Amino acid sequence: MPQFVVLWTDALILLLVVLALGFARYAAGRPHLRGPWRRVVRSRVGMGTLVVLGFYLVVGLLDSVHFYPPASDDDISGQSAPGEVMSLFDSLVPELRMRRETTYSAPLATHLYAKETIELGDGTATRGFARLKFGGAHLTDPAVEKTGDLIRLSLSGLLKGVAFSLVVGNLILMFLAVRAGNSFGTQAKHVLSGRTEVPWRVVLSTLGLMFVLIFWSAELASKYHLLGTDKVGEDVFYQSLKSIRTGLVIGTLTTLVMLPVAVLLGIMAGYFRGWVDDVIQYVYTTLNSIPGVLLIAAAILMLQIYMSNHENEFNSLVERADLRLLFLCIILGITSWTGLCRLLRGEALKLREMEYVQAATAFGVGHLRIIVRHILPNVLHIVLIAVVLDFSGLVLAEAVLSYVNIGVDPTMDSWGNMINSARLEMAREPVVWWSLAAAMLFMFTLVLCANLFSDVVRDAFDPRLRDSR
Repeated sequence: MPQFVVLWTDALILLLVVLALGFARYAAGRPHLRGPWRRVVRSRVGMGTLVVLGFYLVVGLLDSVHFYPPASDDDISGQSAPGEVMSLFDSLVPELRMRRETTYSAPLATHLYAKETIELGDGTATRGFARLKFGGAHLTDPAVEKTGDLIRLSLSGLLKGVAFSLVVGNLILMFLAVRAGNSFGTQAKHVLSGRTEVPWRVVLSTLGLMFVLIFWSAELASKYHLLGTDKVGEDVFYQSLKSIRTGLVIGTLTTLVMLPVAVLLGIMAGYFRGWVDDVIQYVYTTLNSIPGVLLIAAAILMLQIYMSNHENEFNSLVERADLRLLFLCIILGITSWTGLCRLLRGEALKLREMEYVQAATAFGVGHLRIIVRHILPNVLHIVLIAVVLDFSGLVLAEAVLSYVNIGVDPTMDSWGNMINSARLEMAREPVVWWSLAAAMLFMFTLVLCANLFSDVVRDAFDPRLRDSR
């Protein structure tokens, strides 16, 4: 049996999921929160991007369940080191994880990207492009068979994706028909014609597209390196998928760190005013005057010194990298709470002058009860908008910080580390472009969907836009 390992970030991700479910239940019972979320659900852009974000979230959650593999698994793979920590996602894609070449190979290639010395059968040596150990290894004559094999695998993946999409789509239509009390045919007509309150046509179309891409990628990746390999021969497609968790952790756990501080101090500054407001303003003004990059660099340097002096406290490289990731989230949270604090201070200054707050004060209601019952519920929409808008910025911040070597640990898969390693690769001749392109593609898709979804959330919760409709 595998021995499960709970890393710091794994525990915080679980806590974040619990808090998200708790907030969903809380919002379901509050009309001022339930109404805007209904507008989000009715948005075609919102639901389409939410489906894409859901796939990223599933990969991130699967990659957040860690364990020590049993000895039998090590024997099967032949490449799992004793004491190595794996994730549930790793166990689902063992081929991507284990198939390593000697060095660079282009996407869908059957030979190495650069020439090297090859020993022939008669003992002589020549310079040429060596065959890959895994990419296209099933082909006898790649020059003749490769094109037909790629077409066959692509068609197989597309057909499997379409078939799976049809099965899932019909199951969803059956569920909607039973829920609405309609027949399957009637419900299908309503969905396909776009006459449903929730844009199920967009949801099913996006789901179908994602499933087709997944099955097509899986079919090609089973025989080739879909996005090539890096300098040490590791599959770039695998690195891109593993980097999803790092991006999500940076974007979400940083919020978990900075949110309590920003909400507490922002509301206190606006509600109590006076010397409390002066002290809080002094704190965040002073913090803003410190360059964030220098603060992050100093904190990461101190952490590296601590880990170097206490190596016996870490059982694996994964635990070391996880601690650095957690520390980076904490530092980013410390340097990013001031903006939300300012917004909440201004909103609390306005809310404390409202009639219902003044009436509660006149009746002798305590300050804590007023803040919890009247101030906090009326600023939650600002908190939500700020959190969603800051997510994409934090994902991009990880890439920038890793590019200057003060981000996540170099042994951890992240889009920032992939971009950082691509600096030297872009200077090669011929140019190794696929690592940079893969990182940019995955990061661009996540940030674009997050930005579009945040726009929908902002419009739904903005009272000025609601009143103008």
